[in-house]
Amino acid sequence: GVVTAPSRLELVLRRPVAALVVIGVACILYGRLVEPWWPAFEHVRIASAKWPAASPPLRIVHLSDLHCEREPRLEERLPDLVAAARPDVIVFTGDSLNEPAGLPVLRRLLTRLATVAPVVVVKGNWDVWYWSDLDLFGGTGVHELDAQTKTLTVRGVDVQLVGAPVGKADQGIEALRAASPDALRVFLYHYPDEIYRAAGAGADLYLAGHTHGGQVALPFYGALVTFSRFGKRFESGLYAVPPTHLYVNRGIGMEGGSAPRVRFWARPEITVLEVGGPGGR
Repeated sequence: GVVTAPSRLELVLRRPVAALVVIGVACILYGRLVEPWWPAFEHVRIASAKWPAASPPLRIVHLSDLHCEREPRLEERLPDLVAAARPDVIVFTGDSLNEPAGLPVLRRLLTRLATVAPVVVVKGNWDVWYWSDLDLFGGTGVHELDAQTKTLTVRGVDVQLVGAPVGKADQGIEALRAASPDALRVFLYHYPDEIYRAAGAGADLYLAGHTHGGQVALPFYGALVTFSRFGKRFESGLYAVPPTHLYVNRGIGMEGGSAPRVRFWARPEITVLEVGGPGGR
């Protein structure tokens, strides 16, 4: 048969199409093989009149959305990374497992973290919906909050951590209202969606996760999906909702089930929050 040479237009179009294919494959490989293994430290400083200006700041390490599976990813590195931040307290805001086979990975991690600093945890939606029959935290040395308050005294200041599992937001807010107004009040809840109620109840700091920062995000746009009822409004990072500061952590792991195990432009996050006095050290 007659072989027809490609037209000039076809030749011109082939190059950008080939380039797009190469870029697409590179992005997929990066999202699967690089970013999930590349944690980012996010350092955040918050001023509070409740903290003495002359004292070193309270240092909180915030972790969220571990989504542990049979084979560990970052879990074996996390204790040393967290210890290097020298926290006064470690908090975990839920979503522990993607599958029951991840339970030993979770429990080893929490047990090691509990040797670094006090660890306070709440359950996320995966923990409540799918793993209510599993003992996630018992015997690991961590303190689980079930619409309860845990008081720590750090450098002479009372820090009241108030937290609740998903499904008990109302009880958590009531516990927050009952906390001492003189203490530094930190509210722990998996979703960021209770921010306005928490602000009304007097939280100084609200720590949440759930959104994964989209898990797949775009430069200059951010998260594609957050699963928050506020959409992109509180997708990740620090937000001021007076008198409260909200911090939404991107999480460590990745969504389970049939969701693709990729992260793109939303690196796993270890948050180091420092709460100091106005104009303090």
